[in-house]
Amino acid sequence: MPLLEWGLNWCVYEHVQDRLVLHAAVVEKEERALIIPAPPGSGKSTLVAGLSCAGWRLLSDELALLTWTGGQVEGLCRPISLKNASIGVLRGIAGEEPFSPTVTDTLKGDVALMRPPRASVERAEEPARPFAVVFPSFSFGTAPSMMELGPAMAFGKLLENAFNVSALREKGFSALGNLVDHCCCYCIEYGSLADGMALVQDIHRAGRV
Repeated sequence: MPLLEWGLNWCVYEHVQDRLVLHAAVVEKEERALIIPAPPGSGKSTLVAGLSCAGWRLLSDELALLTWTGGQVEGLCRPISLKNASIGVLRGIAGEEPFSPTVTDTLKGDVALMRPPRASVERAEEPARPFAVVFPSFSFGTAPSMMELGPAMAFGKLLENAFNVSALREKGFSALGNLVDHCCCYCIEYGSLADGMALVQDIHRAGRV
């Protein structure tokens, strides 16, 4: 299962040349998409799994495809890959039915896939307009906090999570610049899924399109 996931990701970031590929999850609610870039272990998949259970449309838990203008984001709606303690947390919310069997003793520990909501799958080819970019950091027991980022800092952090920006040259940098120009950008820290979801809901309520 982990090898299949890696292979699917490789096919996208090695061969997609007409979109900027970000290592980011994407969810959407009320026609406003939230892009969540983060390195492995930051909690992004757990966060979007929780949000998808709370009515957000899942576009992707792993890779976001950004148009040249930065005005639309396309997703890859597929099962959400969860690891270790996150599996039990989401089973407590969604029940057993959406989950694959757990694969144990991988390089990343225990791994299971959670099926995305049917409504998200049915709208898989529908792009969304981003309104915010959120860089999450989960650490168990950490008090929730949120910090808004300036354009330069946000651009730099997005660049760290862009797979093919150097190959796309000006188009890739322009796409990132347009995204930062039209979105509010935040770093959030939290110590529980409930706290992370609450911070995202706060950003959504305060967001501008």
